[in-house]
Amino acid sequence: MKIEAIKAALPTKKLTNDDILALIEEYSQPIFAGDLKAALSKINFFLRYSGSDIRYWLDKDEKPIDLVTRAFQEAIIEANCAKDDIDLLIYTGIGRGFIEPAAAYHVAASLGLQHAECFDILDACMSWTRVLNIVNSLFQTGRYKRALIVNAECNMRFGGAVFPSVFQLPNIEAIEWSFPAYTLGEAATATIVSYDPDREWEFHFKSRPDLADLCNVPLDGYEGYCTPSGRIGLNGINKFTSFGVELHANAYQEFINIFKCLKAPIEEIRAIFPHASSKREWDKVAEALDLKHLLWHIYPIYGNLVSASVPTGIASAIEAGQIKRGDRIAGWVGSAGMSFCAYSFIY
Repeated sequence: MKIEAIKAALPTKKLTNDDILALIEEYSQPIFAGDLKAALSKINFFLRYSGSDIRYWLDKDEKPIDLVTRAFQEAIIEANCAKDDIDLLIYTGIGRGFIEPAAAYHVAASLGLQHAECFDILDACMSWTRVLNIVNSLFQTGRYKRALIVNAECNMRFGGAVFPSVFQLPNIEAIEWSFPAYTLGEAATATIVSYDPDREWEFHFKSRPDLADLCNVPLDGYEGYCTPSGRIGLNGINKFTSFGVELHANAYQEFINIFKCLKAPIEEIRAIFPHASSKREWDKVAEALDLKHLLWHIYPIYGNLVSASVPTGIASAIEAGQIKRGDRIAGWVGSAGMSFCAYSFIY
């Protein structure tokens, strides 16, 4: 499988850590019980400790489909193919406007793709990586020759799962299950891949369903679809609840173990693209394997882009000249679920 083009589009509203703290103060002040200044100081420390600096959100005149369209237009030009050459479109990631039908159909209609088969795949922050693995397998069947993978991780919409509800802290304890919300940025990506038997991909996955209650956006009636846990829904139904410290604490050894599964020689890897959940925590894991010098971080400049993190990282590294055609690169992802993956391929 060959990546013919990979492009990312970001919105224009730039927010610093100070902007995030100001929003938390604004929305928490009416309801906060305790010392709000102490809570803000704690959040400020965690943001800076993690390596967070800035992130981008949609401005008032911007829409997710605008970002998708921009990324797609740039990708199809680079791939030098026509719209009718794309026979499969997969929409992936958490950010979406529809439960029914698959968002891929609406995206295909907006992009003018009339001949592409459409469906969605959702696996939290692992979504884009999971799709690559599935598409690689589908190509082996001979059914498809070229696929478009798109996402629009625009999750900071007012009244949505994150903002402003998770910015309305009731007390300092709620930081424990709310902090990851303050690191989120927004982006859309478009990746065009084609069947190429000479480019082999290596994927290794592991799931830890025992940790499923650490990061959730539960729907109404979720209790009937799982074994209930006191961690789920602490910020409310249809709202984001995430225990960031515990996620990384449980992930540390899993990250090491999954990366050791790669058969690709380390000395051949030009760059490693981690999920943008925390620069500090990923550096710790990379240091344990003497790989820190290979990490390409976007977390400090774009924030946590959810399933758009790795494709945005790759796109930015290409643009910066960090990687070029023929280089071996690797992806390294941890996700709610929890799930873990390490993969490698030739760009």
